[in-house]
Parts: sequence; structure tokens; C-alpha cells
Amino acid sequence: MGDTSGGRQNIALIDANNFYVSCERVFNPNLWRKPVLVLSNNDGCVVARSNELKALGVKMGEPWFRLRDLAQQHGIVALSSNYALYADMSQRMMTLLGRFTLCQEIYSIDECFLDLGNQHDVTHVGQTMRREVADWLGLPVGVGIASTKTLAKLANHVAKKRPSYKGVCNFNIMGSDDLERLLLEIDVAEVWGVGPRGAERLRTLGITNVLALRQAGARRLRMGFSVVMDRIVQELNGISCLPLEMAPPPRQQIQSSRSFGLPVYKQEELIEAILSFLRRGVRRLRKQASVAGAVHVFIQTNPFRERDPQYRQGVTLPVPTPSADELQLGRVSTHGLALIYRPGYAYHKAGVILMELESASGRQGDLFADPVAERKSAALMSTLDALRQRFGQDIIRVAGEGTHQRWATKSGNRSPRYTTCWSELPVVHADWL
Repeated sequence: MGDTSGGRQNIALIDANNFYVSCERVFNPNLWRKPVLVLSNNDGCVVARSNELKALGVKMGEPWFRLRDLAQQHGIVALSSNYALYADMSQRMMTLLGRFTLCQEIYSIDECFLDLGNQHDVTHVGQTMRREVADWLGLPVGVGIASTKTLAKLANHVAKKRPSYKGVCNFNIMGSDDLERLLLEIDVAEVWGVGPRGAERLRTLGITNVLALRQAGARRLRMGFSVVMDRIVQELNGISCLPLEMAPPPRQQIQSSRSFGLPVYKQEELIEAILSFLRRGVRRLRKQASVAGAVHVFIQTNPFRERDPQYRQGVTLPVPTPSADELQLGRVSTHGLALIYRPGYAYHKAGVILMELESASGRQGDLFADPVAERKSAALMSTLDALRQRFGQDIIRVAGEGTHQRWATKSGNRSPRYTTCWSELPVVHADWL
């Protein structure tokens, strides 16, 4: 029997469960049913948790050094972030899910919205998506279906938290009384866009659950909240205010920064880091077909090491001609670093922000620009992009990035990059009988 949505939109949100941990378990079955956590850069704090770890009361953002005793007691497995693996698995998942519709919005590394249109029995479609992602990639996902993106987010929450739905919850096939009873049981903080602070303010008005927020008068909420809350309430009532964004809007700024694995004192090492971060930022700049008109460079010591001398400084410099040329932007960045660097400090973090972004094709021409030099620059950057796309992002880089990079982020327990690095592929040994 097919489900009926009464002419409403069928918006699905597909979200991978504990994505980083699930990616690790695909390639290391020994991690199943064990408490597993994934750590942030430099193995600092928890950024992903298995359900077994959540049951032990470990919170997101918890510093790793505080968990070492608990880890010994309960056999917790701690892994360094393996971003190359997670990004590749995400791309595979999004490609697979994109087969089910032409309208897909990739919302984050582990979730996307799909407009399923008028497909017959969309609940069955959701079950098929869930099964195929599990069969083809080994990743568990939840599917929420509703008439708006905000309701689809809530349906996904229900699909994950309530085993009776078997991973797929479709609000569109529920009767109004059944849906209201369900919304009455969900805390208002679970609504997409409300957040902890918004939930606290709503509770002072007696709005503690999703149904109460759905039924709240617009005039009552406008007194103390922005137009965002008004849109949330409309979405909860089935009025779509948030269309799918099939192509994400171009970024207005692009930041690339990291904390160092070890304190950095020398200007030469800071140059290596700045140029390395710039390369990552410029890759995203060219991917969205933009150019940068200014570059902001910053460096800072560790504010948590209060006994150490503290220094934090940044500078913004214009680019003579807006550009996506890694070499030109590198010259501007290293000049900026020279202006703010001070010897004698233990630097903990550095970064680059590409600013004043505009479309590469739509920008106004420069009367004094050299068209031959611009064509050569574009050809060189295109060649670099092609080489890196084929052989890996680190296959070619400017000499200023160095080779040893003593400052690089620590990843003491990173798993192999199973899907993107030939030298880290699993090796199978077999004995002839």
C-alpha cells in the first residue's frame, strides 16, 4: 500500500549516524560494539562518539587528557581524525543518494536534503536509500521525511531515537493527532535553528516542546525573537520558508588555519605553515571560481599557557589585482607575516583568510593588467589543480612550504587513508594449500 502525502512536498533529510566513527568501523570491524571516540586536530578533544561512548557519559568537546583514566577502565578506543577518509566516504554517500532525485542539497559532510517530489511510496524510497547506503558503503543512516526542511530534521531525529521506526520516519503519512502527540514529546531544543540559548528563552515563555512552539502566536514570538524564529514556526506548520540549495552560495570569506603540533618560534616555520594553509584556502577559492582582493594573516600564542609571554596579531593586505594565483597570494601572505612576526614567542596557531571575494568571470578588468601574464597564471593554476586532483593534494607545492614541517598537526593514532592513498591500502596475505 503506497503512502499519501496529501499534495505536500516530500523533503527527506538523510544523516549518517556517528559519521566519523562509522567510517572507521567500515574498515576496522574490531571497533564494532566498542566505545570509540575520534579526536580533533592535535588529538585535543572529542569530536565524534559511538553510542557505546555516549552511554558512558562522555560529552562532545571533552578534552582527551581528562578521559585517559576512563579509557583504561572501559577499553575506550581513541582515534585521531582521518579527514581524507571521511571526506571521501562523504562524497561516495552523497553521490549514491543523489541517484534518487535531481534535487539534492548537501548540507554538511554527513547529511543532505533530497526533494523526492511525487515519487510513489516515499517511505519505501527512504528504506531503500538506507539499505543501499548500508550495503554499498557500510554506513548506518537515518531518514526523516516531511513537508519542510525543519520538519524533516525533526523526523530524522525521531528515526534515530526511536527503534520502532527502523531508521525511517515519515511525518507526511501521519494523522494530525498522531503527529501532535509526537511533537508534544520532543524537547524544543531539538528544533533546527533554536539552539540551547533559544530554548532557554522559549522555556521562560512556557514553550518547552515542539508542539507548543508550533502553536505559538507569531506576534508573541516577534516581541523577543528575530525573524528566524518566525520562519521556524512557519516551517513547523508545514509552510516552506527554506528552499533546497542545490548549489551552495559562494563563500564571502575563506579561512584556513590550524593549531600547531609543537610550539613554533622561527619565522621560517611560520612561513611554511602560512603557505600550506594558503594552498588549502586557494583550492576552495578556485573551486568556487572566485578571486580574492585581500588577504588577512594572523598568528597567536597559546592563551591557555598563561605563564608564557602572550602575543596575538593579524594584518590585512590588499592584493594588487584580485587573484586566485597561489604564488601571487603567497607573496602577499608572507609579506603580511613579516609585518606582524615578533621573535621570542612560542606560537601556537596561524592562519590565512581570503577576503573581498568576487566572481573570477564577472570581475571588472584591470586596465594595467598584463593579459599574457594572466593567461599564463591561469594555465599554471589549472595544471596544479589537475595534478593534485589526480595524484593527491600534497604531490606538488611551493618550496616555501618546506618538506619536514615540524609544526604539523599531531595525529598520533590516525587510521590508514584506505580509499585515497595507495601506500596505505590494506594488505592481504594468503598461504597456498
